[in-house]
Amino acid sequence: MHTALLLIDFQNDYFPGGHMELVGSLEAAAHAAEALALFRERGLPVFHVRHEAHREGASFFLPGTEGAAIHVSVRPVEGEAVVVKHAPNSFRDTDLLALLRESGAKRLVVAGMMTHMCLDAGVRAAVDFGFECLVLSDASATRDLDFGGHVIPAAQVHGAFMAALGAAYGQILTVPELSARLD
Repeated sequence: MHTALLLIDFQNDYFPGGHMELVGSLEAAAHAAEALALFRERGLPVFHVRHEAHREGASFFLPGTEGAAIHVSVRPVEGEAVVVKHAPNSFRDTDLLALLRESGAKRLVVAGMMTHMCLDAGVRAAVDFGFECLVLSDASATRDLDFGGHVIPAAQVHGAFMAALGAAYGQILTVPELSARLD
């Protein structure tokens, strides 16, 4: 089965010093870089998604800022598609679906930020469009959330979303598990 890598929103604003720092962003990016290297070594297609905020009052991913740029650890190289989106779902009002279909991909290995928002929305949409998804749990990150006056730690948010995606939307793997599967 033809497999492609989809990296969602590995952008500077999610890293230390950014406007929306996530818990574990550096570690997630390091794992994503390992997955990226595996795909590049094998000549498999890679797709990067980058969010630009267009909504009024947005405080991060502002167009033209360094915060909206893709992090150096997973920066695209020539020949790798970069899709710009303006909503959590990577497929909404973008050419991602057409690019993936053009590549012949049937299975997507997905990593990204934030687990509870753009990664989740992208994986669910991909499955709805007929792709098989393998989600890299160690190459994704999120942040603490507040609900009902209680802080839900990032690890619990991440775990809950991985469990939900694994129940109906894809297989949840780590990069070492992916590496063994690709060999």
